[in-house]
Formats: sequence, structure tokens, C-alpha cells
Amino acid sequence: MVQLSFHNPSTFKSPPPGLPKVFEKIKNIYLIWYEYYRILPTTHRYTLGQKVDKYFTEIIESVAIAAFLKPEEKIPYVRLAIRKSDVLKIFLNILWETKSLDDKKYILLSEKLNSIGKDLGGWSGSLVKKNSPNQTQGEK
Repeated sequence: MVQLSFHNPSTFKSPPPGLPKVFEKIKNIYLIWYEYYRILPTTHRYTLGQKVDKYFTEIIESVAIAAFLKPEEKIPYVRLAIRKSDVLKIFLNILWETKSLDDKKYILLSEKLNSIGKDLGGWSGSLVKKNSPNQTQGEK
């Protein structure tokens, strides 16, 4: 019998069925952030660091909720995730400018967050397109 280990990351390679691929990206960037969060200077760990952590978890929550809704109900949650990720970029920039995040960490988080933003934007666009009333040939 195969025994699952919750401490072995190779045990779980993909999100549960029904979750979009962007969910896996968000989860992975959060795990990277969490390692950085633990070593942030205390001046930021309990202020801006907590705020960043909260925004990451809210993005995860929004995407997870959207994944299980009807297409027409997903849009507000995907847009919320986009807004939160945009604000998150600003918070990370502040941490970098105040030297609480070094260049390497900031670049890694920023690149991954930009990729997630593109994925969320694409998801939002496809949802809007699917939920728009079809235009007939005569309408333009």
C-alpha cells in the first residue's frame, strides 16, 4: 500500500482536480514568499510582511473560489485576484526599496507575480468573452 507523506512535496505535483493551472503557480510563489517572510527584518515582518502574506492568501482564496463557480459567477473573484496581485506588486516593491528584500528575492517574486498576472488577465478576458452576448453579423 502506498503511503502519502504530506511533508514530501513530490507527493503532490498538481492542484486538486477542478483548480486552474494558475492556482499551482500562486501556491508555488506563496511557498517562496513564506520562506522570505520568515527572515524579513522584524521592522517589516509584523507590518508590511503580514499584509503581503494576507494578500497572497486572499489571491489563493479568490482563485480557489472562482474555480468552482459557474462561468458567469467567476468574473468578480478573478478580478479581485487581479487587483490584489497588483497591490501586492507595490508592497513587494516597498519591501525591496527599504532593503527588506534583496534584489534576487525581489526579482524572483516579481517575475513570478507578473506571470500570474498575465494568467489571471487571460482568464478574466476569456470569461468576459464567454459571458458576452453574441453579436450578430449586422451589429458592430
